[in-house]
Amino acid sequence: MFEPIRDDLRKVEREFARHVQSQVAVIPAIGSYIQDGGGKRIRPAVLLMAARMCGCVNDPEERPVLHAAVLEFIHTATLVHDDIIDESELRRGRQAVHSRWGNDVTVLLGDFLYIKSMSMALTQDRLDLIRLLCDVTLRMIEGEIYQLTKNGVVDLTEDEHFEIIRRKTAYLFAGCAKIGGLLGTPTREQQEALWDYGLNIGMAFQIVDDLLDFTGEEVALGKPIGGDLREGKMTLPVIHLLSCGDARADSLIRKVARERDASLDEWREIRAMLTQWRSIDYAQRVAADFVERAKKALTAFPAGPERDALMFLPDYVIARDR
Repeated sequence: MFEPIRDDLRKVEREFARHVQSQVAVIPAIGSYIQDGGGKRIRPAVLLMAARMCGCVNDPEERPVLHAAVLEFIHTATLVHDDIIDESELRRGRQAVHSRWGNDVTVLLGDFLYIKSMSMALTQDRLDLIRLLCDVTLRMIEGEIYQLTKNGVVDLTEDEHFEIIRRKTAYLFAGCAKIGGLLGTPTREQQEALWDYGLNIGMAFQIVDDLLDFTGEEVALGKPIGGDLREGKMTLPVIHLLSCGDARADSLIRKVARERDASLDEWREIRAMLTQWRSIDYAQRVAADFVERAKKALTAFPAGPERDALMFLPDYVIARDR
């Protein structure tokens, strides 16, 4: 899907490794550990392809590569902080950073990554892009704080849930798409279209991520399934089940959210209820609606290989199993 930017994605990896170097040896050691853990690199790919679609091709300064690395630094910072907050022991099938190096070092590493990302962006002297990066990062952090205030709130509304995932996930996708475009020469309409594309694909991405917590396999996901509900997080399938299910569904969900634990039998019962009341189907339909909105936004651009790749990406987001 992203064959045209494969070389640039490799350059992003090298740029990440270069900028995570430090005289404090533990910083590059953790940076290397994170990189070796893999990842889908969807966000940098969106930025690189959006830049090409807006005319920034074979840039001698390799600005798209640098900015893609900046966004990957920000994304990585959120991941290492999230794992501490969620007390997640695994990330992509391996020990989470805080499990291996401790919470204190990991918190400071996340801070290092945030500040380093802005330092990298400042080398390009593009105030408009730095403002956008700061805005997106602040919204993400606000989203994480807002989610924490709603943990354990069983009667979370769908609108409240969407506000959480819009802030904590979708805005970063939107920023990747728009920043990539701004490295080229997009019209005002195309800038807005790229923001809409990224925002909608980010919404779909998070809904599918939440679905995989119920439908995925632990080996494929690289983390235990059912973690969200056991952490007190109400995601779209659960919100739908609470609104449409029976008294047993309601009492069981509330019990798990309250006790932050579920037996294997209770977990199987919840999964069966999500199927019975079509809550999984409902969440899949909502994700598909966001995918269609993302595709529609791309009609602001002429046909071409870059647009084709970005048009296919939402389908990958829907179909992924990890």
